[in-house]
Amino acid sequence: MPAPIFIGDEVTAAAYRLAGTDARVTEPDKVAGVFGNAVGEAELVIITADLAAALPGDTLTEAIRRADPLIVVVPDGGNRRMPQDLDTRVERVLGIEQ
Repeated sequence: MPAPIFIGDEVTAAAYRLAGTDARVTEPDKVAGVFGNAVGEAELVIITADLAAALPGDTLTEAIRRADPLIVVVPDGGNRRMPQDLDTRVERVLGIEQ
C-alpha cells in the first residue's frame, strides 16, 4: 500500500513527514501538476486549503467526486485558510442551509 501523499507548505509538510506521509511542497502556481501526479500515485491525498483553492476550475471537486483516491483538505500549520466546514457544505447541497 503506497503512503498517503501530503501537498502543502514546508512547515506543515515537516509534521506530515513525521507521520509517515510522502510530503510534497509546492507553490500555488505549480499545484495542479503536483496534485495530478499525487492523484495517480496514492490512495489518499491530503492537501492544504490554500493550495486546494489554487487548483484550476473544478479539479478538486471532480477528484473528490471520484473518491479514488480519497482527497482530504486540511488547514495549513499557520491556519491561514481553513477548509470549508463539512456540515455547512452538506446542508447547502441538501438545500437545508440555515
